[in-house]
Amino acid sequence: MKRRTSTEDVAMTDVAQVLAAITDPDLIARFLIDLCTPAEVEALVDRWAVVPLLADGMSYRAIHDQTGVSVTTIGRVARCLDHGTGGYAAGLAHRRPTA
Repeated sequence: MKRRTSTEDVAMTDVAQVLAAITDPDLIARFLIDLCTPAEVEALVDRWAVVPLLADGMSYRAIHDQTGVSVTTIGRVARCLDHGTGGYAAGLAHRRPTA
């Protein structure tokens, strides 16, 4: 992973501000589809799908069986959920319950 420069930090803040300003989930999805490659969108969706399952205490193997996400990715998400910057926890706090 390359080191972030101050210019990249400004760009990250700008992207975060744009995402925070868009209130329509459909527009956010369209923004992400335009911003990211299909593989990047898939990776984002896969990682996020794992977060609530980990928060509910599901085992890595059960999550893999349910989602198809690799156990390695599940482990990475779990580490970030437990020891990251708090982004996943903030996301969970803003998540609407599924039907």
